[in-house]
Amino acid sequence: MIPWWHKTTIYQIYPRSFLDTNGDGIGDLRGIIEKLDYIHDLGFETIWISPFYSSPLADHGYDITDYDHVAPEYGAMSDVEELLEEAHRRGLKVLLDMVLSHTSDQHPWFIESRRSRNNPKSDWYIWREGLRHRPPNNWIAFPGGGAWHYAPEREQWYMASFLPFQPDLNWRNPEVKQAMFGVVRRWLQRGVDGFRLDLFSALMKDAQFRDNPFRPGLYDGGRPGLHNPCMQHNHPDIFLFCKELRNVMGEFPGTERILLGEVMGAKTDVRQLLGGETNNGLHLAFLFDMIFLLPWQRRATWFRNLVTEFERYFPPPFQPTYVFGNHDMRRLMSRIGDDMNLAKMLAVFQLTARGIPTVYMGEEIGMTDRLIPKAHAQDPVSKLWNRVPDAVRKWLPVNLNRDMNRTPMQWTGNHNAGFCPPHAQPWLPVNETNLGNRNVEAQYDDDSSLLNTYRSLLRLRREMPALHAGTLALLNTLPKTVFGYSRRSGSQSVATLLNFRKSQKVSVSGAVELLFGTSEHIHVSRNTVVLPERSAAVVLLRETE
Repeated sequence: MIPWWHKTTIYQIYPRSFLDTNGDGIGDLRGIIEKLDYIHDLGFETIWISPFYSSPLADHGYDITDYDHVAPEYGAMSDVEELLEEAHRRGLKVLLDMVLSHTSDQHPWFIESRRSRNNPKSDWYIWREGLRHRPPNNWIAFPGGGAWHYAPEREQWYMASFLPFQPDLNWRNPEVKQAMFGVVRRWLQRGVDGFRLDLFSALMKDAQFRDNPFRPGLYDGGRPGLHNPCMQHNHPDIFLFCKELRNVMGEFPGTERILLGEVMGAKTDVRQLLGGETNNGLHLAFLFDMIFLLPWQRRATWFRNLVTEFERYFPPPFQPTYVFGNHDMRRLMSRIGDDMNLAKMLAVFQLTARGIPTVYMGEEIGMTDRLIPKAHAQDPVSKLWNRVPDAVRKWLPVNLNRDMNRTPMQWTGNHNAGFCPPHAQPWLPVNETNLGNRNVEAQYDDDSSLLNTYRSLLRLRREMPALHAGTLALLNTLPKTVFGYSRRSGSQSVATLLNFRKSQKVSVSGAVELLFGTSEHIHVSRNTVVLPERSAAVVLLRETE
């Protein structure tokens, strides 16, 4: 039997911006409960929910003070219990965001740890002596800048892999491991189906605290750097830890619980995080190759090379992941110039390739970024890069203000987009330029809409074993501007074709029926598929023995 996580589809919910049900301008857990039917009807099978734990909200939930309580603006633990029950009743799996790498600096553990060098929590975080007034080494933080911050109380430096108010836990301390594994077990006991692991690559660091070596290149998802962060990211000690954490997941009988890692680095490192020769580490890991999708990448050759690489490093039973966006990155539609034809083509690719697709809320209706001036930014990352002017920011592929892609979900074309009551003030401004037809209500009954492109493809994927469980083989005899592959399960075979340039008449052996197309001008006949300019098709192939 195929494990559920080998064939699932994931819909990411950023709860603060999903649906506000009490009129305070902030999305909440009851809003997710109210929209479970929408997600289920659309065809997704798993939801991943960004943090809702107790937090001072300096990083809007990724700075946690209590892993076992719900921040009051999101609801209560009873809402979590109801959400899990209602999701499971609809056959939906639920993944929670779990931040293992760090806590808030307001967490009681860190407050105690910071007080002195000899208290019970003194070694629960990463503390080091500096060299005079300089940090201990050259380690960096993911958003930029140094990873070390001075605490006069201890006359030492503490490490923060992300922002200064998010100190890293010391996972080499057995007490920390015991406490955090306890957090994981308690949430599994409550019935969650697994976790998306935030900033997972940074969990284990070099025990000798050696400098990162000088080696200019692209690191951590394509960002340029002068030093290879190998001493603090994907350290070899994390590979064994992955298997240890997976064993914790295996303690719970019934449906398998899974780990989905936010990881960076070379494919060889990602493969080791998944277990190496056997998939007994993390179940899945995000692959961020498509997270920028720059103009020269929007070509058949690039996608052919991408799938070739994914299939080489993550052959069955490993599962690659396909993701275009999330709560940290610029929205897909803004990165591709609001090109609706291309958006539909990319949806065809994402939902028919072998692997696990993850879709960020609003992607299915073509939401775009809203330019929010840095003077009004709530995102602490924006403040970190305050010297970069707005005129430059809007052209960068790297997101320096995550507020822009976290604006409220657009349910209707009305005031506040149906996210919150008309009289309420949403926590971030609604993207009013999208309100015409970039909302669920406007697209729901439009067969040609992007929303119904997703719905149709998700239904097709769910109904056809070739698409949710089949092997993948590249079609190598296509024109240079057409990318394609076949999927096969038993006697069932399906081909996916993406035409990135002018109209093409493509020969596809065994093509018998058009299952889905992004254009009404796509035709299938006599082993031939006619593809208009910038279109995609899913074609049934003649059954084989």
